[in-house]
Amino acid sequence: MSERSAADEARIEGLTCVITGAASERGIGRGVALTLARHGRPLALLDLDEDGLATAAEAARAAGASHVVTARVDIADEASVDAALTAVEQDEGAPAIGALVSCAGIANPTPFLEMTSAAFERTLRINTLGTFHLARRVLPGMLEQGLGRILAIGSTAAQDGGGNYSTSAYAASKAGVEGLLRGLAKETVGTGVTTAVIAPANIDTDIMGGRLEGERRAQFVARTPVGRLGTTEELGELVAYLVGAHGGFTTGATYNLNGGLRVG
Repeated sequence: MSERSAADEARIEGLTCVITGAASERGIGRGVALTLARHGRPLALLDLDEDGLATAAEAARAAGASHVVTARVDIADEASVDAALTAVEQDEGAPAIGALVSCAGIANPTPFLEMTSAAFERTLRINTLGTFHLARRVLPGMLEQGLGRILAIGSTAAQDGGGNYSTSAYAASKAGVEGLLRGLAKETVGTGVTTAVIAPANIDTDIMGGRLEGERRAQFVARTPVGRLGTTEELGELVAYLVGAHGGFTTGATYNLNGGLRVG
């Protein structure tokens, strides 16, 4: 294997970063998009919600993104993923895809004995299979250009079984995401493509049953060792590092962003 150039990896910042789940105003995907926009990155924002995407695109442009393209997608549907990413690739102003940040997902707090097979499968189809569909679609182009970053949002639930809000189905789906990207890291070693998972907990979004306010907020803060909730901007800055010019010397790792809720 010939030695790769760390300096060459700086070109990742001129390539398009695809972000799923970008439509929700208080979601992780929106926070990541706005953070990368402030770094001047070209973005492709994907979601089911077209109205939310339009708002997200406007905000990303205002924040400094060098180019923004949007596409509607159902990540659980392979054909929908292919169509959305084809639209991104065919956009005149969009550079080649250099990074994928898979943020779209659903929570599921249903107790195990109340869980139906259909509900369990839906959680896995969106959270785990959706990540597979996205990664499988962007990987060939990344391999061809010799550079790419594939990152997914996992969860502390994958490591401790859940219980903070979501339960076993969600924990299983996010454990699948971690295993998938670890395996992909090994399969792409030396190609210029790297993978990473960020495992957050107690981020101030609406995914845990709605906006965290009043007594519910106090409860989540009380069980967070650092004494506050995390922000989507903090998570976005970690993403910016991992999909940026200096993120190429790590692959297959999971980064815990949980305020000390789980250490190690």
